[in-house]
This record gives sequence, structure tokens and C-alpha cells, in this order.
Amino acid sequence: MTDAATLPRQSPAAPSTRPSASLWIAGTGLLLAALTAVVVVTLQAGNRANASGPLLAGYAVAWALFAAAVWAVRKVPVRAATVLVLIGSAAVALAGLTAQPRTSDDMYRYAWDGRVQAAGISPYAHPPAAPQLAHLRDQWLFPTQEECKGWGLTQTRSGLCVRINRPTVPTIYPPVAEGWYFLVHTVSPPDSRHKPLQVGGAALAFGTTLALLRVLRRRGDPGRAPARAALWAWCPAVALEAVNNAHIDTLGVLFLVLAMGTATAGARRGALLGAAIAVKLLPVLALPGALSGQRGPARVLRLTGALIATVALAYLPYVAMSGPGVLGYLPGYLHEEGYEPGHVRRFALLRLLLPDAAAGVAAAVVLVVIGVYVWWRGDPDRPWRGALLLTGTALLLFSPSYPWYSLLVVALVALDGRWEWLTVTLAGTALYLAGRLLPGFPVQAWAYGTAAVAIGLGACLRSRTRERGSVVGGASPG
Repeated sequence: MTDAATLPRQSPAAPSTRPSASLWIAGTGLLLAALTAVVVVTLQAGNRANASGPLLAGYAVAWALFAAAVWAVRKVPVRAATVLVLIGSAAVALAGLTAQPRTSDDMYRYAWDGRVQAAGISPYAHPPAAPQLAHLRDQWLFPTQEECKGWGLTQTRSGLCVRINRPTVPTIYPPVAEGWYFLVHTVSPPDSRHKPLQVGGAALAFGTTLALLRVLRRRGDPGRAPARAALWAWCPAVALEAVNNAHIDTLGVLFLVLAMGTATAGARRGALLGAAIAVKLLPVLALPGALSGQRGPARVLRLTGALIATVALAYLPYVAMSGPGVLGYLPGYLHEEGYEPGHVRRFALLRLLLPDAAAGVAAAVVLVVIGVYVWWRGDPDRPWRGALLLTGTALLLFSPSYPWYSLLVVALVALDGRWEWLTVTLAGTALYLAGRLLPGFPVQAWAYGTAAVAIGLGACLRSRTRERGSVVGGASPG
């Protein structure tokens, strides 16, 4: 047996590491302060319509500081790193609160849906421009004709000025998202406008940071937990999309992290994943990952049964109010998928190699093959790994212009540590902000093509690192 006398003594030089640790702590703190300041300044530059260039430049600087901070925090002791992650998460979230939404007007629909529900009306029953809802309109969401100028304001054919996008169709959002809108409206002070939804987004973003730290400590590598969680907590996309634009995707991300943190692929994971899908449909891509390595029919049925039951129960109250119209404009939205004619098309990368008619079929085949592989051969101890592979690949293939879709990828990257997949988020942002600045230039293909190359290089580097580790490990005695 080994006793205290035989344990190696601390080297006399060990105390010299304390100043080094302090320097890394101070350096990381300075980088976080700079990141927070850059986010604030960037959001003051203006909105997508009149300041795409400054927004894109500020966003690039923020990402550079974010990368440096994540690299630096790896040198910080775990306890101090955890504190920095939490402080930085709060600071970055607060930075997102310093301006009204800058690049998306989705939040105004959220506010309207909450108001409609508070009046006892189903959000799926009528579009915002419907005369049945005229008594709910106010000056904020429905300005007068004289004030109908500026970004995010549109006019219907009847001449109604409105701040809500797609004002002539019902809402697209699933029921758990609608429940969040109602909750935020209920607890908000009168005339508080956009701020409660932004504060709610900040709370969800910070809650996701806490959930990531907990999951990574319990199911991952505790020593790497802070640096991994920082990939979400400090990400500029979180400040911009989850907080400033208050995108509801963040609620689905929180449910997904909790689902993947569940120890077994049972009913609890299924219920949490079902809640995520009932916020936004995209988390359904995580289902094969949630089932990683689960070949027994009993476990598969428990998870999928709980998932279906959760979605069905969430829809039930709205079905009672709206009947078949409970889907609102969702089918129409899925058909158009938010792609703008002209410079943004589905399957941009596949269209470089295949005829247009074959691109969709090829994408479906690729996703089905990956999904089956993830389910059958995935790591049950790391279900997020397969979820990241399938979700990230889907976004590469569909190449959307909406960067908030990739908030799901950011959280899965934090769980798995494969930072190269963050390039999917960068590609969506570049397309969304730079598309108008470079008319005629194939931004979509270049942005997502660069992301695909980065992901491929990252996979190759990781494979080589594993091979070298195996060689060293095999040569060592033991």
C-alpha cells in the first residue's frame, strides 16, 4: 500500500505557478470585459437595414475575442474558471439587453401572441391584421401611418402599419413556445414593450449555462466543464440571437441540454426532448442522438412514447380552442422555409455538385443514413455527439440564412467540445448580414462551403491526434 511517506512531495517550484494562474485569470477577465464592450458597441451601431456592415465588423471582432477567451480559460484552475464562466455569461447576456432587437423582428410576433392569449383568444385563430383582433392593437406594434417608417415596419394591402412580420397569416409557433409568450406577457409590467422578452432570453441563456456546467460535471470531464460551457456562455451568437433578438429557440436549447443530460434514454429524456420540439421543430434532429446505442425496443418505445405524449399534451389545450387550425401558418412556413428568392436557396452546397431536382433527394438520403448510423452506432454515454453530427450536417445541407437556427448547434458544441462546428453559426450570420452588401456574390455557397471545409479539417486533426495518442499509449509500459 502507498502511505503518506511514499507520496511525491510538492516541488519547491510549485508556488511559482500561482502568479501564472493569476495572470491567466486576469487575462481571461480582460478578454471578457472587451468582448462585453464590443457587443454593446456593436448593438449601438444600428439595425440590419442601415448598418449591416458595422454589425458584421463588430460581430467579427466579438468572435475573435470570444475565441481568445475560450482558449485562455483552459489555463485557469477549474474553480476560478467556473466563476469566470458564470460572470462572463451574465455580462454577455446583459450586453444583449442594451438595445432593442437589431437584426430580427420575430420578437414582435412573440409579444403579440402573448397579448392575444391573455385576452382568451387562440393565437392560431386569426392573423394580426384580422379585424377580430383590432381591439388589441396599440401604438407600439401598430404605429400610425405617419410613423410607419424605418426597419421592421410594413404595411398590409389594407394600409395597416404593423411591426409584426407576416401580419396576414396566423402564427407558426408550436404550443410550448406559445406558453412562454403568454407567461412573459403575464408577468410583464404594462407598456414594457420588447424588454421583458429580452430579459426572458437572458434568463434562458444563463440557465442553459448552468445546465451545461451541471451536465458536463456529471457526465463529461469535470476538469474541462468550464471551458466547454464557455463555448455557449460567451458566444456572441447567444448575445445577439438569444438575448437581443430574444429568439424562442433558446428555450428549446435549454430543454435539449436537460434531455441530453439525463442519464438514460428513457421517458424523462423523451419528455424533455418532446418539450424542445414543441418549442421549435428543429430539435427533432437530435432524436437519433438521444437514442444512441439503444437497440432494445422497450427503451426506444419509452423515449419515443414520452416524446409523442409530451407534444400531444402541449397541443391539446390549443386544439380545444382552434381545432384543425392549430398548426397556424406552420405548413406554409415549412414550405417556404424563410428562404429569400434571388440569393438564398435550399441545398446550396449540393447544388454545386448535383442538378436542382436531385439536391433535395440527396440531402434526405444523407440525413437518413447519418440518423440511422447515429442511432445504431452512437455513443450512449455521449448522446450529444450524434445529435451534433446530424443537426450540424442538416444545417450545412439546407444552408439557411437565419443564424438563430444554429443556437442548437452552439449548445451541442459546448457539450461535445468540437468547436469547428461553430463555423455553421458563423456561416449563417455572414449570409444574413453580408448577403445584401455583396449583391451577385455567392455568399451562401462560400460561407457554408468554408464551414464544411473547416469541419472536415477539424475531424482530420482530431483523428490524427487520436492516432498519435494510441501509438504513445501502446508504446508505454503497462
